[in-house]
Amino acid sequence: MKVVVCIKQVPDTKGGVKFNPDGTLDRGAMLAIMNPDDKAGLEAALRLKDQYGAEVTVLTMGLPKATDVLREALAMGADKGVLVTDRVLGGADTWATSTTIAGALRNMEYDLIITGRQAIDGDTAQVGPQIAEHLGLPVISYAQEIKIDGDKVIVKRQYDDRYHMLESKMPCLITALSELNEPRYMTPGGIFDAVAAEITTWGRADLKDVDDGNLGLNGSPTKIAKASDKVRKGAGEKVTPESPEDAVAYIVGKLDEKHII
Repeated sequence: MKVVVCIKQVPDTKGGVKFNPDGTLDRGAMLAIMNPDDKAGLEAALRLKDQYGAEVTVLTMGLPKATDVLREALAMGADKGVLVTDRVLGGADTWATSTTIAGALRNMEYDLIITGRQAIDGDTAQVGPQIAEHLGLPVISYAQEIKIDGDKVIVKRQYDDRYHMLESKMPCLITALSELNEPRYMTPGGIFDAVAAEITTWGRADLKDVDDGNLGLNGSPTKIAKASDKVRKGAGEKVTPESPEDAVAYIVGKLDEKHII
């Protein structure tokens, strides 16, 4: 069995968010981590490797520094890492991103593709299903449990306050929830091997059956009207009422002033 896991290096928002003049994230200037939902998808693939001897390949699109998350995945137990990077791919929205990743996947063999449900920097949950649409694959989203039965995959899918039990013949694509599992840690031996491992790097020329008009910022139909970091609140107005009655009168006065009462 061959499993490809699509992972993404996302900004660690604890370190602050920075933007380019065109409103896109300045990813090169921010601390970065592996997207949590993607890490759960990776763990699911590694468990299939433990159980069935599956070959696990991790694929990411991003800046050259995205090799960091690929090496993290290799240190956890993945077999191969593929980075898709090219200046013409920068600034991509979900459509252009899924087009790019699908173009890379057309060069690969797979029985199962696993992506995270969504990335914490966009929260759209669109890329996984879009990849499946580009490739003509069935998709099962919001996976809570994954099992293999011969040439079929059986998935427990989250749905509001209940769940669905769905099955699909492979090849297919699954999007994973972070609640799917508890990802394993990197091992010391895995870290050592990952540092020395060769990462396959592809550019625009390696993408199969894609049109330049659907790539990068120019090929992204989503346009950002405005972007900003979180608004920092001031200290506000401080008052020291002399009595409970004065405090109540002050609060009621403010509510009346703002036409709330």
